[in-house]
Amino acid sequence: MRLTFTVNGRQREADDVWEGESLLYVLRERLGLPGSKNACEQGECGSCTVYLDGVPACACLVAAGQVSGREVGTVEGLANGDKLDAVQEAFVDAGAVQCGFCTPGLLVAADDLINRNSEPSDAEIRESLAGNLCRCTGYEKIMDAVRLAADRRSSSDNTRPDKADA
Repeated sequence: MRLTFTVNGRQREADDVWEGESLLYVLRERLGLPGSKNACEQGECGSCTVYLDGVPACACLVAAGQVSGREVGTVEGLANGDKLDAVQEAFVDAGAVQCGFCTPGLLVAADDLINRNSEPSDAEIRESLAGNLCRCTGYEKIMDAVRLAADRRSSSDNTRPDKADA
């Protein structure tokens, strides 16, 4: 099948896609978007977290046929061109990237949290990131990064641009 859907604000097509192929495979192998990582393939680690119609989802659990005509947002779509998003900058500045394997999923989960709650408590951050496993166990720096990102987003200079304008 020909799969047509929107990725990071741009309409994309992929040919010869099997409907049961995972969205993760389509993003990484067919569209050349390697940000979302392939780790557990069971939706347990969160490394492949993307937005699907604005809601975080594990791309490894979504069949390609389910995304036809829908909107997908990946970690690559968080940045505005060469300028990192406040969440991405905060992860770098807080040293929360470590090996980087879990980072894309954590970035999408943190972005979603801060979009919903500009001043999350530590308990809310932990709850929001509970589906994302860090194999390096650097959770304190990840918590620091989410707090920093929330602080930066709350300032008027670092509000996230509307992706519809991108």
